Amino acid sequence: MSFNIAQKSQLDARELLLLEQEVKDRGKNMVIAYVLWYFLGMFGGHRFYLGRTGSAIAQLILSISVIGLIVTSIWWIVDAFLLHTWVRDRNRAVEGQLIDEIMAHKHFHGGSF
Repeated sequence: MSFNIAQKSQLDARELLLLEQEVKDRGKNMVIAYVLWYFLGMFGGHRFYLGRTGSAIAQLILSISVIGLIVTSIWWIVDAFLLHTWVRDRNRAVEGQLIDEIMAHKHFHGGSF
């Protein structure tokens, strides 16, 4: 995160606005993640949304059997506490990628984005 802050300090106001909008567009929404967790979490819906496909498929398969349903129920509860961090980390990664794109464009074209 501190790396993103250091790089963000090199951006002008227009670039910061662009960055903020692009993070909103490309990042993940916390409310959507929790709605998916609440309604489809037993089937891995929130994990599919966050790009955690492997574990989402595992949850989906486990939810089919009774024993797996018990395991998935516990998994679902644990995910409630992890989801916020996953969304935040995902959005920070997106922000880092976007900052890199802006900086590369800025250096390539010798000015602002």
